[in-house]
Formats: sequence, structure tokens, C-alpha cells
Amino acid sequence: MFRRTVLFHMEKEKFLESSAFIDWKNPAVTELAEQLSAGLVDDVAISKNCFEFVRDKIRHSHDFGIKTVTAKASEVLEHKTGYCYAKSHLLAALLRANNIPAALSYQRLSIEEDGAPFCLHGLNSIYLKGFGWFRVDARGNKPGVNAQFDPPNEQLAFPIKWDGEYSIDGIFHEPLAEVVEVLQKCKSESEVFRNLPDVKSPPR
Repeated sequence: MFRRTVLFHMEKEKFLESSAFIDWKNPAVTELAEQLSAGLVDDVAISKNCFEFVRDKIRHSHDFGIKTVTAKASEVLEHKTGYCYAKSHLLAALLRANNIPAALSYQRLSIEEDGAPFCLHGLNSIYLKGFGWFRVDARGNKPGVNAQFDPPNEQLAFPIKWDGEYSIDGIFHEPLAEVVEVLQKCKSESEVFRNLPDVKSPPR
């Protein structure tokens, strides 16, 4: 039991780190994280505030036709826009800045919701003291999409319903290489959409 507890805490530290894309030590990200947790001590309440800010205040680049491509959490906050992947980087950063372990999670989904072709979809897993790891999707609601924060009930943006769709196993403390490559090489939202990342087999 002691060894498992030590390993758990060592593993959990990875999900509190500031990094190139989850750059929560950026002053603007830190300041916002403090504002969203002001007067709160409960990790559920803080997480909900952070989730709803990213879901509702950061515009999904494709939904709104915003040309700017963002990747780092600080860029997403600066421009108030991002694809699902970038929005998940900002949510992870805001949570980690509040000392709440946050991971990146992924689904493989049908692009047109009718089968192939497929692409990765980015979301988050949050470690909540009373619930353990809990998935949330802050990509932004719209007609037909109604993601909510209601632990322990999981209400994501997209259900898995087509052959070839699945949830990627595991949680990740850094973005997948396929995601980083697209966000760094593409110069516009439309170029990202034409080159949405996919995986041939589930990453491990």
C-alpha cells in the first residue's frame, strides 16, 4: 500500500508541471487562475469555474471562423480562441496553477459524424479529491453539443457512436506529438481543419 501511494504521488506531480504548451507560470495565466479561484477552497468549485471559463469565454476557432492558430495556454488566453486541443492546454494550465492535477485526454472521432475520415479530439481529465480522475470537455457548446461539469456524471461534447471512433486509453501530461505538429505547422484555422491530426493506432 505504501509503495502504491508513493508511486501515485510521484505520478501525480507530472500533472502539475508547467511546460512549453501548458505554460501556467505565464503571468497572465497565473493571474486568471487566481481570479477564478478567489474565495474558493474546494477543488470541485475551482475546477468548475476554470472549466466554464474555457468552455464559454474562449471561442472555438472553427466554430467562429477565427484565422488565428494557438497552441500554448498563454496564446489561447491572449487571443481568446483555439481548437479543442489548444483549449484543453489552457484548462490544464489554469487547473495546475491552482494545484489541481490536470491531464490531457483524447478521443478519435468522425470528422463529419458519419464514419471515415477521423481525427483526434482534445479534452481533459481532472483529478478531484472526492472522485478521482474525471473527464471534461471544454471545446465549447453549440447546437447539438452540450458538455457540462457535473462530477461524477461525465457529460462530454461527443458520444462514441461510429465504427472507428474510440476514447484513447490513458491520460497524458503533455500534448500528443500529432497534435503539436499540426498546431505548429499550420498558419490558419482552415489549414488546421484540412490537416486535423489522427492516429493509426492508439498511443500508449
